[in-house]
Amino acid sequence: MRIIAILLIASCLSAILPAPAPRKIRIFLAGDSTMSIKDRRAFPETGWGIPFVHMWDSSVTVVNLAKNGRSTKSFRAEGLWQQILDAAQPGDHVIIQFGHNDESKDKGDRYSPPDSFKSNLSRFVAEARARQAVPVLVTPVSRRKFDASGQALPTHAEYSPLVVEVARREQVLLIDLDEKSRALYQRFGPEHSRLLFLQLQPGEHPNHPEGKNDNTHFSELGARLIAQIMWRSLTDSLPELAARTTQAALRK
Repeated sequence: MRIIAILLIASCLSAILPAPAPRKIRIFLAGDSTMSIKDRRAFPETGWGIPFVHMWDSSVTVVNLAKNGRSTKSFRAEGLWQQILDAAQPGDHVIIQFGHNDESKDKGDRYSPPDSFKSNLSRFVAEARARQAVPVLVTPVSRRKFDASGQALPTHAEYSPLVVEVARREQVLLIDLDEKSRALYQRFGPEHSRLLFLQLQPGEHPNHPEGKNDNTHFSELGARLIAQIMWRSLTDSLPELAARTTQAALRK
């Protein structure tokens, strides 16, 4: 009888007491200006990593080490990748999005030929896994470009397939942000998609008095919608992250 009573008490306590809080983890962001934290003088330019921070509960810390102008080559050369390796713990996640600057043949400090680009990505994946972190490869987010008929056009036709190839070979989660972002622009259309980017008339904003016609870098709205795409892609694919979101209602 005593054993039965103890079991009943334990059962009641387990039903009453709250479940233990999930172990805290970090999501590291490795990438370029489309993801990075901006100087206030660049506002309203916004990297998608800025709103992405606010999509997770208190068990997740987002560490955004993305920097303007970085490629797989320069991100390592400048020690930014090593900062991630030094800090990464088992169960952390590392989001890796490059390509914009690796494509820049006229900038030797950034340019990574296709074979080097693939090698760099594979090395990132292996080193993250050696820390027992979870790497996620992301194709470079698309630039805004439409043809005369109003169709959103690919802008990373050479480098996005390389990311897909590495992800398949290394058996790592892939988020095709190039394709997903282009679908977003298509829904907005050639004219309204301007709202997603740093498109300003002269005199419209004091940080850019001469105006801006930028089809690469996002406005606040564009960054938030791209971050939403990333959040949903991650939580759809990784159950361990789906339970750590502040936006659970949006999944219903």
